[in-house]
Amino acid sequence: MDKSQQTELEAAAFRRLLTHLNSRKDVQNIELMNTSGFCRNCLSKWMLAEAEMRDIEMNYEQACEYIYGMPYSEWKANHQLPATPEQLAKFAALQTKKS
Repeated sequence: MDKSQQTELEAAAFRRLLTHLNSRKDVQNIELMNTSGFCRNCLSKWMLAEAEMRDIEMNYEQACEYIYGMPYSEWKANHQLPATPEQLAKFAALQTKKS
């Protein structure tokens, strides 16, 4: 596999990940953070960081819209539920372990 093919496969796998996350709007970001250490917002931030390193014009809202498939405010209003006390406690405990 050459570098171009590798990049093509990585891009395709990333698009598949976004399609999968889009099909699982029931999975909350805090659940993703608690189980995998990253969420849709992290992906948005990573995309923005990569754009900045390459001098590609993008802002955080645009990165979120790419990752979420819609403006973040719309996704949040339609799909994000309040975090449960248990989810928040687990998240806090995981953050303490990082320190």
